[in-house]
Amino acid sequence: MIQKPKGTRDILPEEIYKWQYIEKKIQELFKNYGYKEIRVPVFENTELFQRGVGDTTDVVQKEMYTFDDKGGRSITLRPEGTAGVVRAYIENGMASKQSPIKMFYNMAMYRYENVQKGRLREFHQIGAEVFGTASYMADVESITMANEIFKILNIPNVELTINSIGCPTCRAEYQKVLKKFLEKNIDKYCYTCQTRFEKNPMRILDCKEEKCKELNMGAPIILDYLCDECKNHFENVKKLLTEIGIDYKIDPGIVRGLDYYTKTVFEFISKEEGYTVLAGGRYDGLVEELGGKQTPALGFALGMERIVEIYEKYNKENLVKEENPKLYIAGIGEKANTLATILVKKLRENGVNVQKDIVERSIKAQFKYADKIGAKYVLTIGEDEINNNKAKLKNMETGEETEIELDVENIQKHIEI
Repeated sequence: MIQKPKGTRDILPEEIYKWQYIEKKIQELFKNYGYKEIRVPVFENTELFQRGVGDTTDVVQKEMYTFDDKGGRSITLRPEGTAGVVRAYIENGMASKQSPIKMFYNMAMYRYENVQKGRLREFHQIGAEVFGTASYMADVESITMANEIFKILNIPNVELTINSIGCPTCRAEYQKVLKKFLEKNIDKYCYTCQTRFEKNPMRILDCKEEKCKELNMGAPIILDYLCDECKNHFENVKKLLTEIGIDYKIDPGIVRGLDYYTKTVFEFISKEEGYTVLAGGRYDGLVEELGGKQTPALGFALGMERIVEIYEKYNKENLVKEENPKLYIAGIGEKANTLATILVKKLRENGVNVQKDIVERSIKAQFKYADKIGAKYVLTIGEDEINNNKAKLKNMETGEETEIELDVENIQKHIEI
């Protein structure tokens, strides 16, 4: 038997309705904030992620699915959403439109990672990006929108942590100080951290190796080295968050795993699970890095696998239910089957979730099947019912039967009472 590749999963019909519910609620929220959906290719030229995500990140160094296509071009399955959206923003001339440009996506991503709980090699992200505003107010609106997701999904115990990683100017000064701290023990760090020391020492602070975490204890923090502009920006973010009643914790350890971030970065952490469920920040230099005009921007993404898992945990009592058929039409004989087929077709055209036999079951088996699929009503049609143009409609929950006329409007009226 051929099995699915390691790190992937099947989302089966009996659980997909939970995904659809969560996606719908989040998309409704995004649209209320003025965001419109964008869809970008599942694969891009590898250079996009090398330049956009950063060649010193774990994503580029260890995790990308990269291959040569039949034309000899290096292609990579998208490991994250932002770089592709930025490429689309530039390539399609969206900078000429009225700013800010707000977009969201819902896409599968691919990273060759160690498979563990909540972390797969094919995973799904919903993200939101906004282009054309350098204001701290955009940071706060983005964080507010992210915070609202957990409210509308009734997910408690999620903590917002924020940090500022400055701009290239103040970060350069900070990296000088950081390198002095790191160099005395650099030979004790893992090989990956050693390779990052010269080019991007801040990536060392993001290392997940325990020995590297211990060596990083007491490292200087970038908040002490922010330039006046970055400092004022961060102070304004904090002040406005406080004024609108959004609690947060400052975590100088947040540097994010992607090189494109600048200034504000943030994470929403599930306190009980102990992992990040949503993360993002500002990336003011990325559009220019990928060939566009200098354009301030920011965004965030959340992992659907983790959100679904946590949603189920906190909503067991009022978990959204899969929509069952409103009606099942049971037919006895060829003429009854023909009439049932006609009625089902017309009712479906009216938006009714209705089912009928397509397996040629006995009438007893049809009732048993209708019960299993949770049909609210069963309408039984035989030769007598056709001749009299009347049939019995049974409420499967109460057992009550009502004789009704066999026309679409009348049937629909009775099942929607």
